Amino acid sequence: MKDILWLIQNTLRVTFQKKKNIIMYLCMPLIGILIALLVYGGDQKTILHVGIVNEDQSKITSDTIDFLKGLENVEISTISTVQVQDKISSGDLDSVITFEKGYADSVLEGKPDRIELTSIKGAAITAYVKSYLHQYIDNIATISYVASGNQQTFEQMYNDFQQTNYKLTTHSLEDASKNKNMTNQTIGFLIMIMLMSAGNMAEIILLEKESRTYFRLLSTPINARKYIFSNIVVNMIVMTIQVFITLTIMKGIFHIGMNMSFWSAAFVMLLFSLISVGISLVIVSFSNNRSAAAALQNLIITPTVMLSGCFWPVEVMPKSLQKIADFLPQRWTLDTLTKLQEGNAMSGLYMNFIILFAFAAAFFLIAIYRFSRNHTTQNFV
Repeated sequence: MKDILWLIQNTLRVTFQKKKNIIMYLCMPLIGILIALLVYGGDQKTILHVGIVNEDQSKITSDTIDFLKGLENVEISTISTVQVQDKISSGDLDSVITFEKGYADSVLEGKPDRIELTSIKGAAITAYVKSYLHQYIDNIATISYVASGNQQTFEQMYNDFQQTNYKLTTHSLEDASKNKNMTNQTIGFLIMIMLMSAGNMAEIILLEKESRTYFRLLSTPINARKYIFSNIVVNMIVMTIQVFITLTIMKGIFHIGMNMSFWSAAFVMLLFSLISVGISLVIVSFSNNRSAAAALQNLIITPTVMLSGCFWPVEVMPKSLQKIADFLPQRWTLDTLTKLQEGNAMSGLYMNFIILFAFAAAFFLIAIYRFSRNHTTQNFV
């Protein structure tokens, strides 16, 4: 045990003597948070800029314009007819509503007409305003129909409609989708960093073989098992720090709602850290030098991270690629976190945890087999 503790202490000291390693292992995971904030952290509210051309100059038209001014997320400006094309084509206005002369009379007749909506941005922009505007105009037309041409009755009902004393209270719900997307983006980046960190830490084995330090250590009471185990422990220490730093800053500083408990997320990510260590040892066991290990690491980590949905939702990929993603541990890690965000209990996700443990066990068994078969002691060039 004393030998293992010495190896762990020595590896940590040598690794973090270099400032670039501190940045890479401890600060890089925070980049994922910053990327998520840049992508999803902005104000998602869209303001529609609508121009009004009033050629009718009647009370009903003025009241209709006042109604439009009261809509949320809509900014109204009054323009002239000659300004319509310039304002629309330049992008200063999203749409223009023109109340032509005779608009009020058409509403009073119960056949709303003489109103024109101009836009070059399509229904995605105009649908919001049109839905409210049509409903308002239909209400006035209905009053006119009920009044049956009696001007006094219409004016009384119309004034009552304009001065309605009932109130509608609204409550805004927090947009959980934004926090969910930010969490997934951050965790996806953290998964990539953990895989890269594990690969770099495991390459220390090859580095010390190249420098002959590994073989000098084996001439002491330290054996290969103790050496590999100490490397695994160092790997786990570094990745545990990465996980806790990332989750703590997400929740405590940036207040990103994960929609799951801190410890549930930490448990899943620590389980994935075992998988990361297993993958890194497999890569090292199949490599004869650091160049081969780096090439194999890039060949395995980058494509699998992309396919598993760490950078974008897996649902946007073709079905064939989604099926491939089902065989990747990163995909099962993200799927477990997503289900926790949806309110599933840890006990109900036992199959996900079994699969993740199976991935870790499989990678460790492959690495143990390869190391046990590798008795070469040749010099590294």
